[in-house]
Amino acid sequence: MMDSFNAFMEKHIVPFATKLNEQRHVAAVRDAFMYTFPITMAASIVILINNLVFSKQGFIAQILFLPKFFPHLEEAQKLLTSVTNGTMNIMSIFIAYLVARNLAKYFKADDMLVGMTGIAVFMILYTPAIMKDGVSYLPTTYMGAQGLFVAMICGGLVGEFLPKLTRIKKLQIKMPEMVPPAVARSFNGLIPIVFVIMIASILNYFIQMISPQGINDVIYKTVQTPLTHIGVNIYGVVIIAIVQNLLWLVGIHGPNTLNALRSIIFTEADLSNQTYINLHGVVGVPHRVTWGILNDVFANMGGSGMTLGLIIAIFLVSKRKDYRAVAKMAFVPGLFNINEPLIFGLPIVLNPILAIPFVLTPVVNILIGYTVTVVLNWMPSAAIGMSWTTPGPLMPFLGTGGNIVGLIMGFVCLGVSVAMYFPFVLAANRMAAPDDDESKEETKEKIDEGAKAETTDTNSDMANA
Repeated sequence: MMDSFNAFMEKHIVPFATKLNEQRHVAAVRDAFMYTFPITMAASIVILINNLVFSKQGFIAQILFLPKFFPHLEEAQKLLTSVTNGTMNIMSIFIAYLVARNLAKYFKADDMLVGMTGIAVFMILYTPAIMKDGVSYLPTTYMGAQGLFVAMICGGLVGEFLPKLTRIKKLQIKMPEMVPPAVARSFNGLIPIVFVIMIASILNYFIQMISPQGINDVIYKTVQTPLTHIGVNIYGVVIIAIVQNLLWLVGIHGPNTLNALRSIIFTEADLSNQTYINLHGVVGVPHRVTWGILNDVFANMGGSGMTLGLIIAIFLVSKRKDYRAVAKMAFVPGLFNINEPLIFGLPIVLNPILAIPFVLTPVVNILIGYTVTVVLNWMPSAAIGMSWTTPGPLMPFLGTGGNIVGLIMGFVCLGVSVAMYFPFVLAANRMAAPDDDESKEETKEKIDEGAKAETTDTNSDMANA
């Protein structure tokens, strides 16, 4: 069965994925996210420390009883909270620049000017500033992960068309030879840049006639509105999980984008459960199907997509040095459900091979959680509120107040996720770059074997002669 699946992957999926990865727009986006990896990795480590150690609900703070020894522990969080403002909260600006610059390199154009124009267009189309007491405030909502989709579009369009405009000789301003090269470069692309930013401004004007908050708000509402009538049931949880992870695959921060929707649907049920638990304990909570009970407990180990399973699968079967290097750095954050290093480092965004298990694995684990808690009633619902940085496999155990079946199911779900990622990691091996060190070694071994075989044949021929 596994051999047949691997054969199908190698025949149909791998060639398609390889061609898709070579497409210039996909490659530009993929490489852009890879360039941001050091920033996201550094931010993830800081966020991890802040939430594990300096939060009263943090996992390490709880097991070491830090709040008892340090009553003002959470005050220390202020030391590190501003880190996100300079990293993840401006991720869209990085992506708008990098996507445009990568495409400019493909066209052998002035990548620096094209990249800066990508930022300019993104900000021209950005949500308008708010005036209050004579002061203009620019919302930061869409500068982070929620604005990534628009940033990719802006970077892609600028990177595609601006290099072509700069090649039109009638639009070039030729400067005397004594003018410094940097100044000459700037004037050479001046008229095309004027055209691009004017078009962006006109486009923004018409978009704001439809939606005063701009294109980011249009996309956000387009995603959110069709889902507003989902109720508290297994279908609602599964649909939101699928949509959330599909958004991640195109660079939109799924959890943040759907956070308001999830709050509307599930907050009342969660509060009702907490009230019941305070009076009667965890057994028999009134709402056994909520986002927190099924997705966060059974299907979020390592973060969206059950990526702790992906990390383990990479350790076990991946031959790609780039995957293994990213997995090593992402392992500790992944234990505490921070997976931006994987999403932007491998990347998972626009990765046709990993997209399938990234979407389907959480769904399978949600159904496993639903089966053992609601259908078979093997364990109570894990309705006790926990910090989102609690290690994934322990969530069903701690969420039920220490139920041993919950502990077993936590590791069962993790095992299922590893198994589901396995064949796709193997398929990713076949997509490894031909200049990968291991590929070189394998090729060298084959050449050596061939040389030995030829030598043997030659000696045999000489002996026969």
